[in-house]
Parts: sequence; C-alpha cells; structure tokens
Amino acid sequence: MQESVIKLHDIKPLMEVSDYSLYYLIALSVGVFVLILGFVYLLWRYLKRKKRYNKRKDYAQKLIEIDLSKTKDAAYALTHYGALFADDSTRHKEMYENLTHRLSPYKYKKEVEKFDDEVVGYIELYKGMLDV
Repeated sequence: MQESVIKLHDIKPLMEVSDYSLYYLIALSVGVFVLILGFVYLLWRYLKRKKRYNKRKDYAQKLIEIDLSKTKDAAYALTHYGALFADDSTRHKEMYENLTHRLSPYKYKKEVEKFDDEVVGYIELYKGMLDV
C-alpha cells in the first residue's frame, strides 16, 4: 500500500480575528435605551406639570371675575372663594372676617339691594390683596 501524502505549502493555519461588532452593538443598544429613557422622563415631567391643578389660581380668577351687579350671588361667591385665602396671614384673616361681616346683610334674604360704595371698596381691596 502506498501512502500518498501531499504537502500543501499554500494553506496557512487558522488565525484569531479580533471582532468588536458585539461590543459595538451592546454600546449602541445601551445608548439608545438611555436616550429613550431620558425622553420618556422629560415627557412625563412635562405632562405632570401641564396637568397640575392650582386651586388657588382658579379661585383667585373666579374672585376677580365676580359680577357685582348680582348682589346676592356675588356675596355668596365672595364668601365661598375668599375663604381659601383667609388663612394666608393674619391680615388676610381680619380682612376676610370684616368682608363677611359686611356681606351678611346681602345674604339670607329673598331680595337684596345693590352693594353700597363702602362694601364695593372693601371687595376691591380684598381682591387686590390676593396673591397666588
């Protein structure tokens, strides 16, 4: 039996090839994930700030817009909406108590007269004291 061994001179042994594509893919995935997470956080903060309801701001706007020509309704509205601001300071509390005392003749009756100038002055002063 004849052995036939052919020497091959042009075939080289296997060499290790350094491939970093897996590391590039992982880095890119982490980067995209961080960007998406940042965008979601910013969107959440924006929506949270947008949906926030400010009761003081709403009541202050309603106090400013009260129609003083409807005396009885205005007296009740001033008493209701002004109560929120009464506890801001001692000055606000005293002014609110003074205002409710002056508004009491215009409530609890079937028909009432128009506000006199002194009461209108107190109402405007109380509206001017509001700070939101």
